[in-house]
Amino acid sequence: MVGHVDHGKSTVIGRLLADTQALPDGKLEALRELCRRNAKPFEYAFLLDALKDERSQGITIDAARCFFRTAKREYIIIDAPGHIEFLKNMITGASRASAALLVIDAREGICENSRRHGYMLSMLGIKQIAVVVNKMDLVGWDKGVYDALARDYGAFLAEIGISPAGFIPVSATEGDNIAAKSERMSWYGGRTVLEQLDAFEAPATLGNAAFRMPVQGVYKFTEDGDSRRIVAGYVEAGSLREGDEIVFLPSGKRTRVATLEGGVTAAEDGGRVIAAGSSAGFTCTTQVYVRRGDIVCRADEAPCLTGRAFSASLFWLGREPMIKGKLYKLKLGTAKTNARLVAVNKILDASTLESTVKDKVERFDVADVALEFEHELAFDIAEECAQTGRFVVVDGYEISGGGIVGGRLENESEFIPLELAVSKAAREALDEISAATGEDDGEIIERLITAENAKIKGNN
Repeated sequence: MVGHVDHGKSTVIGRLLADTQALPDGKLEALRELCRRNAKPFEYAFLLDALKDERSQGITIDAARCFFRTAKREYIIIDAPGHIEFLKNMITGASRASAALLVIDAREGICENSRRHGYMLSMLGIKQIAVVVNKMDLVGWDKGVYDALARDYGAFLAEIGISPAGFIPVSATEGDNIAAKSERMSWYGGRTVLEQLDAFEAPATLGNAAFRMPVQGVYKFTEDGDSRRIVAGYVEAGSLREGDEIVFLPSGKRTRVATLEGGVTAAEDGGRVIAAGSSAGFTCTTQVYVRRGDIVCRADEAPCLTGRAFSASLFWLGREPMIKGKLYKLKLGTAKTNARLVAVNKILDASTLESTVKDKVERFDVADVALEFEHELAFDIAEECAQTGRFVVVDGYEISGGGIVGGRLENESEFIPLELAVSKAAREALDEISAATGEDDGEIIERLITAENAKIKGNN
């Protein structure tokens, strides 16, 4: 559930929960009594807004989750904040969703953030979207207001490749067209919010996609003669069986699966598999050195892409602009590497879709960029596998940006290799520690610095 601040997202959800009897016994009455004791008018949004600042200021700050079910299926609803300052929280919530309801205030109309949120949903690959035109009671249930908003926002969505499932006029406060048809808007013949939820299609299973499992860790057991060396991770897509030939990317090392050790489920033919959506582990027939961040693929399926650079659509949230030449930490799946911005092809205004050319990416900019990495990475184009095609960029100690992979950059010779201020002897020492522990250079350096600081503190 997304949309501009104070357009009624939390109220829509609260009313939906109340009208479908999805609340615990006494919850609604207790909240009404709390509002009475504090001399505050009751709002259905308070069912979602748990933080003190959320209730006092009437805005959503954190991405709240709630659960309910209809006769058709169970749901997790993510209530994402609408304020531009909490756009990072909105993206966090939206990245976990398979469909979206975008709420717009009929009285205030289409705001800059309404367009920005629509673009973010498109960028994250969410194509199932319905627009909820809220607060129709404040515009006198006027069909003309609804028609104008549906026309204008529908045209914007068409420009970013989204065909909405529909526009639903509602009054969340009064309950019109939430779970039951509104008699005051008899001119509307479409679905209610509840009917639209049930009309969304469940996400296509990833079990039939090419196998993708980013390596979380490699675990060695020695107790009682146990010699297993288990490769573990979360299966993002596809399935794997004992005996399958696998390839670890980006190294390209190959082996076969000896045994499945965790997250095993029964296949339709009665066999044992590890499949998408499970945390799993397996052993190999031959021992190959793999490390956290590698992606496991099946040798008989399309592999990930690999490279030291890719093009991307990037959304920047950092307080300081993203600039060329500066080192950042890039995280994709379980992989981490130093990275830098090497080209800014264009900057897109997410609210107007107008593009400009700049040499840096400033806060709230959406940019078409080229990024280069210190180490070779395995990745997918986001349209082909979103789970291994999304990444975040860390500046210092904060996640400052995120994006989706557009494609591998073939002509890497155009880019100057990353130069790190590390001597040859230190580099060799880091490589030895990395081979022994499985840590990357950044993790080793951070650990050594922490240990040195503790040593200095102890001496003082």
